[in-house]
Amino acid sequence: MPLTVKFGRFVWSASWLLTVATLVAVVLFVRLGFWQWHRAQEKQALQRQFDAGGRQVVSLASGSTDRLPRYAQVRIDGSYDSAHQFLLDNLSHDGRAGFEVLTPLHLHDGHTLLVNRGWLPMTGPRSQPPDVSLVASGERAVTGRLDNLPVVGISLGHVPPPSGPTWPKLASFPTMADLSTSLGVPLETRQLLLDAGEPFGFVRAWQLNSGFGPGRHLSYAVQWWGFAALAVVLYGYLNWQRRPR
Repeated sequence: MPLTVKFGRFVWSASWLLTVATLVAVVLFVRLGFWQWHRAQEKQALQRQFDAGGRQVVSLASGSTDRLPRYAQVRIDGSYDSAHQFLLDNLSHDGRAGFEVLTPLHLHDGHTLLVNRGWLPMTGPRSQPPDVSLVASGERAVTGRLDNLPVVGISLGHVPPPSGPTWPKLASFPTMADLSTSLGVPLETRQLLLDAGEPFGFVRAWQLNSGFGPGRHLSYAVQWWGFAALAVVLYGYLNWQRRPR
């Protein structure tokens, strides 16, 4: 029996199946809107954290960076290991394909920190990687921001570095455990994004790497809530009927 309400010469009547389907759609649209809203809040919090990290430089006496927040700007002493470097594949800049270069920095306390020296364009086949050689002997002070390795949305994009003696090793969205296994030493949990004023770097236009900005998430939230409102309006309007005299 349909759900029916009478208003004089007008009758509003909707089947239970349509009622349940509309209710499910409205709940889904509202939840999706709130999900996008919360994503926007998370992106805004990350942006504030990114901005706060560049306000002062923290000098580290040891390589333990776990106690520091993400995006903290640090200065630390170590020696580059130019013989064992990684090229992060499938990373673009200004619409061009290329690589980011990760170079181990061995610290005097025995820790090893991966330094991201920046981005290089792809100039040939992947079997012939660009020249990332480094002439930087001895211990030196290095400044940069702590950040996580880039991640990919689907698992098919994850390609760990190959085994074998050939360096530099190509990898696509690896984990720190992948790189630690390939290098044969424990690594700090975050990479160091080399400061733009430091030598031995490439393109370093570092910015918050979180996909869509908060503005787009907010617009998606409004769209989902608009769909919920439209579903309610259509549900009410399409089920009005005018009775004959």
